[in-house]
Amino acid sequence: MKRGGARRGRLIALEGIDGSGKSTLARALAAALRRGGRSVRVRREPSDRRLGALAQSASVGDPWSGAIYFTIDRYLARPALERDLAHHDVVVTDRSYYSTLAYQGSALPARDRVRLRTIQTSTTCRPDRTILLDISPREALARLGRRSPARSPLERDRTLRRVARAYRELARRPGWIVLDARRPRRALVAEALRRLDAERTLGAPRRRAGRR
Repeated sequence: MKRGGARRGRLIALEGIDGSGKSTLARALAAALRRGGRSVRVRREPSDRRLGALAQSASVGDPWSGAIYFTIDRYLARPALERDLAHHDVVVTDRSYYSTLAYQGSALPARDRVRLRTIQTSTTCRPDRTILLDISPREALARLGRRSPARSPLERDRTLRRVARAYRELARRPGWIVLDARRPRRALVAEALRRLDAERTLGAPRRRAGRR
């Protein structure tokens, strides 16, 4: 996407079931990209905690309503996302609309999944690359248990097994990079950078005032 001739930064989305390590990788990947001379912004969904809480609560009994709450949050955050893409070389986002397709979409009938996908792709910016941190629900739940005894309504074994299957199906499409979330953080960052470079996703850093 270009506006007024300005180059748009690259949008890298990190996806995976809860407990896969997205937030940790987002910070580490951003730090590595900055060391490489790039301007990086890290974002996280949902942007509005209130909408996020409503979405999670609704998703248990009514996945369509949960999806719409997440979509509203994404729509309201789009102007800020576009500004970040205009001013930074890379925007790394912890979740994207693929999260809604995997979590809420996988609980819907096929016809509604098609409708939901259409809504998502027209609401926000499409990621240039999506990195799936693949992990078994059992390992993810063990990590979540160590992190906090209080779990969200979506952090249940049955739910995570369904969502993990949905993510693996989504990751068969072009534009996805699948990483084994059990690997050490440094190895994940190195592999992510290698794959992004091999697929020519990032491009060269933009020159800024004061940079030589």
